[in-house]
Amino acid sequence: MKLLSVNLGRPRAVPYTDQPDGVTGIDKRPVTGPVRVEAPGAKGVGGSGLAGDAVCETRHHGGDDQAVYAVAREDLDEWERTLGRPLPHGSFGENLTTEGIDVSGSLIGERWAVGAEVVLEVTSGRIPCRTFQGHLGEKGWVKRFTRRGAPGAYLRVIRPGEIRAGDAVRILHRPDHEVTVALQFRAVTTERALLPRLLAAGPALHPEVLATARTYLEKYAAEQPG
Repeated sequence: MKLLSVNLGRPRAVPYTDQPDGVTGIDKRPVTGPVRVEAPGAKGVGGSGLAGDAVCETRHHGGDDQAVYAVAREDLDEWERTLGRPLPHGSFGENLTTEGIDVSGSLIGERWAVGAEVVLEVTSGRIPCRTFQGHLGEKGWVKRFTRRGAPGAYLRVIRPGEIRAGDAVRILHRPDHEVTVALQFRAVTTERALLPRLLAAGPALHPEVLATARTYLEKYAAEQPG
């Protein structure tokens, strides 16, 4: 298991984002050499966890619980076959393109050691948006991406340090529950009845998703007869 590439994006003006200034950092490209990774700060204030990487829409992206976004090369390859077009590393706006890791099958709270220094923790799956669709230029992309249910994973930074393409990735810890990124994604998009199952992941779950699951459970419990 390893990093095939580390991908960074710079702000770029586009017609397909709701970001107030009309710019996005979704167009991420592989870089050579080491990249510093550290917790960027709270959502709405902090951006990307990777030095030199732009997160322009901080209302919905970036922050400590979405500091790093990883996508499996195997998923990009599957989409290449489906779409009939090449998808280079970084095509989905991911910071890390991995090989040999079932990223969407990883468990919430799973910890990865990347290279010699960095430790990351899985928090949630990526929810597709209008900017993602515009970047790919594929009609109906949000629905197609959602149906496939392999969203890649957001990760928080547990231990900062430097990473680079070619670094090994090792799984340090797998929690004792069955809440995968794919399950979490389905619960918040197409199968909301699954939301209570997410609570098994506890505080490792992205705090916004955890709050959604708790609210759903409270509402459901309140509607049950005596």
